[in-house]
Amino acid sequence: MKEVAERAGISEGFLSQIENNVNSPSVETLRNICGAVGINAGDVLNQIEKQDRFVVIRRADWAEIDIPHSGFATKRFFSPDNRTLVDTAILTIKKGTSIPVRKNIRNSQELLCVLKGKVELELGDDRIPLAEGDAIHYWSNPARQRIIGMSAGNAVVAWMGTL
Repeated sequence: MKEVAERAGISEGFLSQIENNVNSPSVETLRNICGAVGINAGDVLNQIEKQDRFVVIRRADWAEIDIPHSGFATKRFFSPDNRTLVDTAILTIKKGTSIPVRKNIRNSQELLCVLKGKVELELGDDRIPLAEGDAIHYWSNPARQRIIGMSAGNAVVAWMGTL
């Protein structure tokens, strides 16, 4: 990072802020950064233009989903390349199956909204039952966290977590 910052004529701290979406570069600075890493600034801008601005997952997309042997299915809104600040998904969970916390997460906030059925959120020593229409916003607990399907049929939740 230090070498790229030096080549681009900016501080390492500013480059870090740009990388973490804390600050935005001017067009000139963007060109300098791209030049420092050997890519064309126009290609970067074209890639940004091609990103989806929104994604809709219709009820029909999750109403009748096939559950794999893992006992849950995840339908993400955006691909990994388009997730920078938050990760979002529709989760379908079979009764008795649990979804563990995401890997490599620290100090993350999450939001669950139950769209269908019932789930239980295990968060440390707490077990929070949630039914259709319930929502919860919480700090993740990577050591002890999971979402458990509690419905007779499949439960469906909208989930969001900061990265």
